[in-house]
Amino acid sequence: MIEVDGLTKYYGTHAAIRDLHFSIARGEVIGFLGLNGAGKTTTLRVLGCVLLPTSGHVTIDGIDIARDPHEIRKRIGFLPDSPPLYNEMTVGNYLTFVAELRGVGRSEVARRVAAVEEQTAIREVNSEVIASLSHGYRQRVGLAQALVHNPQLLILDEPTSGLDPVQIVEMRQLIKNLRGAHTILLSSHILSEISQTCDRLLVIQSGEIVAQGSEEQLAQRLGGAAAIEIELRGDGERGRQLLASVAGVAQIELVRQDGETALLRCRPALEAAELRPALVRALVGAEIDLLRIDRAASQLESVFLKLTQTKEAA
Repeated sequence: MIEVDGLTKYYGTHAAIRDLHFSIARGEVIGFLGLNGAGKTTTLRVLGCVLLPTSGHVTIDGIDIARDPHEIRKRIGFLPDSPPLYNEMTVGNYLTFVAELRGVGRSEVARRVAAVEEQTAIREVNSEVIASLSHGYRQRVGLAQALVHNPQLLILDEPTSGLDPVQIVEMRQLIKNLRGAHTILLSSHILSEISQTCDRLLVIQSGEIVAQGSEEQLAQRLGGAAAIEIELRGDGERGRQLLASVAGVAQIELVRQDGETALLRCRPALEAAELRPALVRALVGAEIDLLRIDRAASQLESVFLKLTQTKEAA
C-alpha cells in the first residue's frame, strides 16, 4: 500500500525528516512512534498529500504522490492532530459536505454518512452543531470524516490526543474495529495504545527511522524477548511448573499469589515464535482458568526509551 524510498523534507535549512525508507503492506496496522519534534507529523502530512517532499520517492497504492496527489486523496482518509471541522455546521451536514467533496456518488452519500455515524457512535449527535460538542465527540467526528468515502488507507495523527481515559478506551476500540477493512498508519504517544492496536512499529528519532518491526522483534534486537504476563485462577506454582515445559519458554516466574488468583511472568527464548497460543492451550488443557494473558505492560516503554535515547547517548 505504501512504499517510501529516501523521503526527505526540509523547512528552510532544517531537515525535518531525512532519507526515510519503509513499506507498509495492504491491511497492516502500523504504529508510528517518536518523541515530539521527531518528524512524525511531517511524514504523515507528506503521505496525506498535504506537503510535497523535498526529495525522495513515495507511492501509495502504486501511485506517485508527486505526480497524481488528487488520485491518492481519493484512496486515503486523513485525521490530522487537529481535526478539520467546520464548527458552525451540524454533524450530519458536515459529513454530507465531506462525502460530496470526496467524490461519493449522490445516491450513496446518505448511506455512507449513516454508516460512519454508526461506526464512530455519533448518530445521536447528527443534528448537533459541531461547536457545541465535547472534545471526545469532535475527535469522533474527525474520524468519521476520514472514513466517509471508505478509503483504502487511514492516516491517524494522535487520534486520542486530549481524550479522557474512558474516551481513549472507546477510540481504541473504534480503531480496532477498523482492522482488516483498511490499512492504518497510527501515530500516538500512548504506548499501551500502540501495543494493543498495531501489528508493527516504525520508530522515528531526529527525523530518521531508527527501528521497525513487531514489538517482539524490537525487543530481541535490544537483547531480550518480550515478557508475557499470565493471570490465572488457582495454584500459581502448579501453573508455573506446567508452563515451564512449553517449548520456547526460557524462563517463567510466579510474581504473586493473591488468594485464588496468581500472576506469572514468562520470558520466551530469543528464537521463539509467538508463544501466547501455546501457553493458552497448555492451561486450558490442564483445566486451569485463564483470566488474562498479554505482553508485559512495560515492554514497549522500555524498547521505545532505548531506541530514542540511543542516538543522543552515542
